[in-house]
Amino acid sequence: FRPEKTVLAGAGVGHDELVALAERYFEPLLPPSPGTAPFVPPSTYVGGEVRMEERVPTPAGFAVDASPPVRVAVAMRAPDGGWHSKDLIALCVLQTLLGGGDSFSAGGPGKGMYSRLYREVLNRHYWVEACEAFVSVHDNEGLLGIVGAAPPQYAGHLTEVLAAHLLRLGQEPVSREELARAKNMLKVNVLTQLESRLVLFEDVARQVATFGRRQTLREMTELVDAVTEEDIARIGRFMCSAPPSIASHGEDLSKVPNVETVRGWRLK
Repeated sequence: FRPEKTVLAGAGVGHDELVALAERYFEPLLPPSPGTAPFVPPSTYVGGEVRMEERVPTPAGFAVDASPPVRVAVAMRAPDGGWHSKDLIALCVLQTLLGGGDSFSAGGPGKGMYSRLYREVLNRHYWVEACEAFVSVHDNEGLLGIVGAAPPQYAGHLTEVLAAHLLRLGQEPVSREELARAKNMLKVNVLTQLESRLVLFEDVARQVATFGRRQTLREMTELVDAVTEEDIARIGRFMCSAPPSIASHGEDLSKVPNVETVRGWRLK
């Protein structure tokens, strides 16, 4: 963290007033000349697995779960470029298309929840306690994955289900209806969140720090609308061309298959 790399953002404050405050409190901290940034080699995706088998602590005053759930995450390599990838928006659409949540989400499974993981995982497998898609993006690389929770005896089956839904992205095209729903959901989610000033100024700061400018809402919605079925299929094929990444946590991970087993599923 260096002063010259700091972004000061505000919401509900005049631009001139914010600039005056920055000049008063932050400008004196700037060095006379910018220093040389340390060299950071680009990251390279390799896949692999991490297991953390440990007794889950129980907060005081809560009942002890006789069989604490095992949590498993299966992820694939996202398209090249990280935050600057041309497929960043399409990746977000894909995450929304998968969707998910837990068995106790508002409304309950099957009551108006149309994301793929709700329809085809939470509604079909009673033993799945949670199942949700996630995206983790960095400077050069990224991940698209699914994290789920289930009792220890179902951990192997859970891993199969999560991996199958990721592999399916590279093998089956998405329907026009499903893609349109995901794009509409993504736009609604973003626009709803930006109604909060707290989220708004954080979004301004993050975009300026990452891209050097803030993308307008019109630009964002147009990029979402431009995502096609072929974009989703191409990203799916790219993901399936690299080794998977697996992480698991719980008291009993004996049923969780190793990464080589999961990698073999890709080759079938």
